[in-house]
Amino acid sequence: MADEWRGTTVQVCGLWPFAVGTGTPMVGVPIGRNIMSGATLCCDPISWFQRANLISNPSMFVLGKPGLGKSTITRRMATGLTGYGVQPFILGDLKPDYVDLVEALGGQVITLGRGRGHINVLDPGQAGAVIDRLPPAARATVLADVHGRRLTMVTALLTIMRSAPVTDREETILDRALKVLDERHEGTPVLKDLLQCIQDAPEPVRQVALDRGDMNRYREITDHLEASLIGLVGGGRLGEIFSEPTTTPMLRDRPVVFDVSNIDDSEMDLQAAVLLACWSTGFATINLSHALADAGLEPRRHYFVILDELWRALRAGHGMVDRVDALTRLNRQRGVGMAMISHTMSDLMSLPNVEDRNKAKGFVERSGMVVCGGLPRAEMPMLSEVIPFSQIEQEMLGSWQDPPAWDSRSGTETAPPGRGKFLIKVGGRPGIPVQVQLTEAEKGINDTNKLWHTQSRIGSKAAEPESADQRDSGATDSPLTSPSEEIEA
Repeated sequence: MADEWRGTTVQVCGLWPFAVGTGTPMVGVPIGRNIMSGATLCCDPISWFQRANLISNPSMFVLGKPGLGKSTITRRMATGLTGYGVQPFILGDLKPDYVDLVEALGGQVITLGRGRGHINVLDPGQAGAVIDRLPPAARATVLADVHGRRLTMVTALLTIMRSAPVTDREETILDRALKVLDERHEGTPVLKDLLQCIQDAPEPVRQVALDRGDMNRYREITDHLEASLIGLVGGGRLGEIFSEPTTTPMLRDRPVVFDVSNIDDSEMDLQAAVLLACWSTGFATINLSHALADAGLEPRRHYFVILDELWRALRAGHGMVDRVDALTRLNRQRGVGMAMISHTMSDLMSLPNVEDRNKAKGFVERSGMVVCGGLPRAEMPMLSEVIPFSQIEQEMLGSWQDPPAWDSRSGTETAPPGRGKFLIKVGGRPGIPVQVQLTEAEKGINDTNKLWHTQSRIGSKAAEPESADQRDSGATDSPLTSPSEEIEA
């Protein structure tokens, strides 16, 4: 095969007729090679929205079976976007898949877990320190956002505790109690202060509780609400992490990852609650950054928000889809790109309530692009209801989820056929199949099985473990250049 070289039209204009176009977009972070044509594909939701105008919404939804590289392609985009000045926010890393990347980028790692860190859902974050610098109109907007997120998070925690949504009356009581707390409490309140406010029965709270001037009636109305709040404050299955002041305040001027990998997978309710708290904190920080930039007090910052393991939060209880939707509706604001990651459409469509299933499906429908790895063939009818896939595309995705073959000579499994392979779909356009390729600098931060590599082998000398790029992305021997070199070429 003849050698291939790539350059701009100015550089290769004299080589006509031996030059051809790439046929794939060249705007954004270099991802890998088009599986069909071998051309380089550059792709990320922010660049395709802001610079290329290929999508109308700077967001993407990533679907694929475990172990095929969903985190790898997202890490590649986050790495490249950092070179463009975009700050990646990983709001909840359960494995962890992104801690090494953020540390390499000089970012902030916030560790949460039992005995490892706390996050106060009533903490306004950095808003409390800068609110006086804002103009009156912007100050009112930020305070309203802080109040709304507090209320959303408290009701979400109660929903997870009860496995049922709070009532309208309880939500109204919480809303008024939070306002009273802001007026009367000095410093940053915590959940026990909110509980105490409801127990003290101030007049504004009694009015919305409709106790008709009867204190006994007020106690009956708030009895269930108090019991649930005591469960949060008293260190129950959720309370320890949320009952104390925030351990590490989140920064807004560098990459950030919330490391929640210490929470066991068996504690699904706690995982979902912590993920929601991380998302709320992250989006509040972004809103504050925008408000400061709009007021001319800080430079404009762009963010790439990564929401991994979305299905865990959605399954926490009825109404959680609405809570997630309320926390994540930032796409209409400029400068924020979002990546939501789950395994399959079945994760979204297995919610017990029909309304929740339809709303969860809307997360995929509203995404600017959908990135699909290997998926079971049974997924195709559900996926095709949201985005049209040709028969060839469906067969391609089905073949990528096949298990790896066994190499009898080395006694080990070969790489799965779909590792590092993805189909980029934008609306009804034909998908772009791509093989993710990692650079040498990325190999160390893409090892998601470090603990297994430290285990000693007994018996005869075993084969060396696969390199990070082979394991997570299926990289070939000719990796891409760095993002900056790829864009300039």
